[in-house]
Amino acid sequence: VQLQAFGGGLVQAGGFLRLSCAASGFTFSRSSLSWFRQAPGKERQFVAAISWGGATTDYADSVKGRFTIAKDNDKSTAYLEMNSLKPEDTAIYYCGADPHARTYSCFALRNRAIYPHWGQGTLVTVSS
Repeated sequence: VQLQAFGGGLVQAGGFLRLSCAASGFTFSRSSLSWFRQAPGKERQFVAAISWGGATTDYADSVKGRFTIAKDNDKSTAYLEMNSLKPEDTAIYYCGADPHARTYSCFALRNRAIYPHWGQGTLVTVSS
């Protein structure tokens, strides 16, 4: 099982980045995917998630309307498009996967504990 996150970098405030999370070793089409982030000195926090069938998405209030999560089953890749970036978005971004095709109640996708597989993280730095 492997998740590899990439696409981070240095961008100015107001800019755009697209993160990718390439998966292998499990059935991606049956996987719920998530993005979490961890800023220096802070705990890892929820950013966005998408259910395994793609019908449900959830976003943290701090990114709602600016970030979009998506998954491409043919490419076994999840994406996080980040628009209107702010300095407070600076963090290491991690992707997580739950490969068990489970249906979750409202907001349950925000629970980090449901994702047994994690990528190594990609650093996003937003300058002011």
